[in-house]
Amino acid sequence: MAEAVSGDLPELGQILVWGAGAIGATLGGAWVRAGRDVLFVDADPDHVAALNRDGLTIEGPVEQYTIPVRAVTPENVKGVWTCIVLAVKAHHTEAAARALAPHLAADGFVLSAQNGLNEITIAKIVGEARTMGCFVNYGADYLGPGRIIRGNRGAVVVGEVDGRVTPRVRAAHRLLLEFEPDAVLTTDIWSYLWGKLGYGALLFGTALTNESIADALASPRHRPVWLTLGREVMAVAAAKGVKPTGFNGFEPAAFAPGAPPELLDRALDEMVTFNRGSAKSHSGIWRDLAVRKRRTEIDDQIGIIGRIGREVGVATPALDRLVTLIHDIEEGRRPLDWATLDEMLPASSAALA
Repeated sequence: MAEAVSGDLPELGQILVWGAGAIGATLGGAWVRAGRDVLFVDADPDHVAALNRDGLTIEGPVEQYTIPVRAVTPENVKGVWTCIVLAVKAHHTEAAARALAPHLAADGFVLSAQNGLNEITIAKIVGEARTMGCFVNYGADYLGPGRIIRGNRGAVVVGEVDGRVTPRVRAAHRLLLEFEPDAVLTTDIWSYLWGKLGYGALLFGTALTNESIADALASPRHRPVWLTLGREVMAVAAAKGVKPTGFNGFEPAAFAPGAPPELLDRALDEMVTFNRGSAKSHSGIWRDLAVRKRRTEIDDQIGIIGRIGREVGVATPALDRLVTLIHDIEEGRRPLDWATLDEMLPASSAALA
């Protein structure tokens, strides 16, 4: 659901953005341009130095600008904030949440602008009452110290983890509207987070190759892979009592058991079209593997689905295989190649039967 934005909302004051990479920098940059007081926190000292020295540069077809900003490394954070936006990779969530906890006001909240079910981890550290969910699906990448590309516009959604529409979530919605005019306030943020997990499983699959997201998703031979990955995520979500919400071409109903093949074709076509329209051709997962040569979020985004699946009695052989293949690439045992994506076919062979 979308809520009207009232002028009678609490003022969030200074915003602390913890993680000044692709997502955190694009969000925070928009808020600085809107006149808000934003402090960026990032673990990369070169990035922090560039931000303070040269400002934040946002590039790409959506908008281009350079703006002065303030940034510090985590050990140099001082003070307390009502609103802390957490935008680190999923596998850094626990460490970041513990580091920011002393800087969160008693009546404040952490807004998780991440991929995955990180709200669960955050709530264990700062409390559910101080945790807020957020879903983003626009394309952005870190290009180098102080430089970020925003490749396109995409869905932005915010909601309380318990589904209430509170004054503070309406204030957070107003904040996100300054970045994305079509941002949505929802009473069911978990449906969006699980929807993104379904789409995210496909993105991890595309990252097994050097192909663009669009080209990999358009491959007819690998339709069983995309169908199986989506079905397994949807099956686990259903067992948890969640009905995932679609966005930007990803349609959860296309991955339901017994769905007509033309529904999957249409969904894949729409996802291909959405991604061909972005200046960001490859996923951040691919960039982690091919460019930055670092660990991905596979365990905390996809591995967790398999773990939950085992708890609720839902098998996830394709997702489990995907986790193994991504680790093989991370550790240099396999290349980024169509042949690696082909390794998913045996676990997906029955999907279109």
